[in-house]
Amino acid sequence: MDFALSDEQVALAETERAWLTKHDPLLTRRPTIDDGPATVPGPALDHVAGSGLVGLLTSEAGGTHADLLVLCEEHGRAGSAVPLAELAIACRLLEQIAHPLLEAAATGELPTLPAVGSVESPALHACIAGSDLHLHGTTAPVTGLLDAARILVVVSATDGTEVVAPVAVEDVTIRTLDTLDVTRSWAVADIDVTLGAGAWTPVPAGTLARVRDELATYRAVDALGAASRLLDLTVEYAGQRTQFGREIGSFQAVKHHCANMALSVEASRAALWAAAVALDGNDSRERTRAVSAAAAFAGEGASTTAQTALQVHGGIGFTWEHDVHLLIRRIKLDELLDGSVSYHRRRSIGA
Repeated sequence: MDFALSDEQVALAETERAWLTKHDPLLTRRPTIDDGPATVPGPALDHVAGSGLVGLLTSEAGGTHADLLVLCEEHGRAGSAVPLAELAIACRLLEQIAHPLLEAAATGELPTLPAVGSVESPALHACIAGSDLHLHGTTAPVTGLLDAARILVVVSATDGTEVVAPVAVEDVTIRTLDTLDVTRSWAVADIDVTLGAGAWTPVPAGTLARVRDELATYRAVDALGAASRLLDLTVEYAGQRTQFGREIGSFQAVKHHCANMALSVEASRAALWAAAVALDGNDSRERTRAVSAAAAFAGEGASTTAQTALQVHGGIGFTWEHDVHLLIRRIKLDELLDGSVSYHRRRSIGA
């Protein structure tokens, strides 16, 4: 597969990086770390909504997963709390079911996030009885849920029918999770609701699998962005830190560490590009292979890159004042959610 970013995609990434640099999410978050879970800053939500990024995957915007990928990598790199991929996926689903909530979701007036059951230990169930849909159980962890107005539940009912059901957050119980990641909020929704006719929509078989593949891809993309930032921080530090009268970056062992980090980041990026192309296609089997291969490879690669970054930084890397440990925490959580590395390895073998 031959693939390279277009000039427009490069410009899109550069523009988003410039905005995130100006409104540094980690700098914004630091004063409130001890106050509770991270929230999505209003200006950041206004930015992604006002720029049309939330509705990027809708037919009107005409964006692709490759477009969304370069944006989400920048948000991961910056340590952003904005669940951009999830917001965009929800808008595409709302358009698919022709739901009137689409405009409010795309403009950020009613932030809407997709919610699915865990792929490794399902605890979300649905039962169709006549024209009613009963949802009960617990969703997989969702980032930004504390700031959402609606969740878009995507689930397979007991009879095999796949459905999409918008549910107001006040109709469910939100449980905040205490995680390693302090740059974003994570929560699950405990659901026990019955929706009548018109409040839920049957969707084609395979919709749930596609949404799960999208979430898995962008979880790995987020980790890639953080790993890329760690690479830059590590190279910069190696050129500044001196030992025995020389910059540590001049030592062969440190050079090898930085080279291995760079190789991992670039290889992971290529694998995730392939996954994004597969997400834009219609071959479900190819999508499964590409997504799980990329999620497993990038997940492990980002974690290894994080460990190496900490090793090169030494003690300063885990001090509270340094950004390294914040990005490492983010990567370690990305490694576990929307399918762990071991899960995607098993899945890619069976695809």
